[in-house]
Parts: sequence; C-alpha cells; structure tokens
Amino acid sequence: MSLFRTELRRLTKRRFTRYMTLLGLLVLAAVVVGVFFTNQKLDAGQLAKAERQADQQYQEQVRWSEQERTACEQAKAAGTDSDGRYPDDCSMITAPSRDQIQASWFLPSTFDFKETFDETLLPFAAILALVGFVVGASFIGAEWSTGGMMNLLLWRPKRLTVLLTKLAALLTGMLAVTLPAAVLWFAGFWAVATFRGSTEKMTSGTWQSFALTGVRGVVLVLVLTTIGFALASLGRHTAMALGGVVAVMVVGQFGLGILLGLANVRWPEAYLMPTYLVAWMFKTVKLEDWNSCNATLSGSCEPETLNITWQQSSVGISVAVVVILGAALWAMRRRDIT
Repeated sequence: MSLFRTELRRLTKRRFTRYMTLLGLLVLAAVVVGVFFTNQKLDAGQLAKAERQADQQYQEQVRWSEQERTACEQAKAAGTDSDGRYPDDCSMITAPSRDQIQASWFLPSTFDFKETFDETLLPFAAILALVGFVVGASFIGAEWSTGGMMNLLLWRPKRLTVLLTKLAALLTGMLAVTLPAAVLWFAGFWAVATFRGSTEKMTSGTWQSFALTGVRGVVLVLVLTTIGFALASLGRHTAMALGGVVAVMVVGQFGLGILLGLANVRWPEAYLMPTYLVAWMFKTVKLEDWNSCNATLSGSCEPETLNITWQQSSVGISVAVVVILGAALWAMRRRDIT
C-alpha cells in the first residue's frame, strides 16, 4: 500500500481535522454573509439624499461659523477674556467650502469589488493559515504522543521518508481545501458586489493582481501549515507548536514591540513579523517616521519612509521554513525513537 495514500487517508479520517477545517470554512462563510448584509447597492435616490445631507451639513457649518465670528467680535469689543477660545483675528472663523463636505460621507456602506476585494484576501489567508497550522501540529503531534510514529517506523524504518511523506500528505490536503475555498471566496464577494455594491471598472490587470495576491495567500497557508507540522515534530507534541506560537506572538512580538517603542527605535514595525506577512500579501508596506521632517517646497514637513517589500518578506519566510523544517528533519534523524 502507498505510504502517501495511507497518510492522506489518515489525515482526512481524523475528526479533529474535519472539525477544524469545517470551523474555518464556517468562519469564512460568516465573513461573506456579514459583508453582504452590511452593504447596500447605491441608487439615484440614495445619491440625491446624500447630496441633500451634505448641503444641510454645509448650511449648519455656515450658521455656526457666523455665530462664532459674531461672538468673537463681541468678546473682542467688550475686552473680555475668552481663554483662548477665539483667534486674534475673528475673520479667520469661516465655514468650510461646499466642495470640502463630500456627499460620500453620508452614503451607506457599499462593496466596490475593485477597490475593496484585495483587502479581503488577508483575512482569508489568515484564517486558513491558522487552520493549517493547528491541523498540521495536531496531525504529527498526535502520532508522537500516542506512539503511532514508533509503530509506523517498524513497518517503514526510513525516518525522513516517513516524515516528509506525512508532510506531503498534509500539504496536499490543505491545498485541496484552500484552492476550492479561494474560488468560492472570489465568487462569494463577486456576488456581494453584484447585489450589494459595484463590479464596475474591472480590467484584466486588476484580475491578474487579485489572482497573484490569492496565490501568495495560498503559499502563506502552506508555509504556516509546514511550520506548525515541523514545530510539533521537533517537540514531539502538539503543545510544542501551540506553545511556540504563543511565545513568539506574546513575548517575541508584543514584548519586542513595547521594548522598541520605549527605546524610540525608528520604524519599530520593521522588526515585527506581522509587518512582513502583510508585505508578502500586499507586495509592499510603507512605514513612516513621524519624528523626522523632510521639508517640501510648500514648507510642510513629510515623514521619512521605509518600504518593506514582498521580496524581503519572501527571504524571511524562506529562512524560517528552512530553519524550522531542517531542525525537525535533523531531530528525526538523530534522536532515538522511543
């Protein structure tokens, strides 16, 4: 019997795998349903109503500015102390221009597929990556804790072959879940945009960009699945992977973020893992240092920036996978199986 087919069948038959996968898919479905019911398709009546509300807001601002300017002039004439409420020149109290009050502020939420869909791919990848991490850790961790790995090695004594075959079966299973889920995710939000928003201005370039972001999301799911599997194999228990994640996120990320903030380090986000995961998904993340000043021709100050690209993220992700998986393979080969 093929070891790969056996491991794939073992993966799909585990109740934890089924329940965790179902839970992840239900969460994704809930997100789509929630977005559907919290958005509306705009029509001419809503646009006209928003324009009227913008006009009303403008008139209120005009009345308020006139009242405040009159009160300022009266206070100046009487010589009373305004406690810094009014400027030295009362004529500075003016209403904003009509074009500064936008009708879009008064429109209900609507789902524009071109402008918004890209943002939904990050939670999609994050939810399935969490599922993959936990399922992967449990899949190999249960084998170690129950003695199943030792029994399997009596039948197939090639340790690395066994471990890598289990990993291949796990990644195949996650890919079989992630790809259809991605297709349904695209279709679900296209339906949301059709009935509760807009699908206008979509071009082949936009579709290609969305597809590439989706591919990076699938890769992220597989990477975190591999890391969860490798950590649990390294510690020979599911708790090793889960405990390692808690340690990294709470101590390594939260604690490091506080330390960097107290030390006034420039761009502290550049040292935190979530920044690189977001950069991987969205191609680049721009960090800004508001303690610096780059003078512009208009006399204003612009903060210095640092761009984190997906290429930089790919190097960090690749190093993490190689180190953690390599350590798991080394431990599998060198340590006693007892």
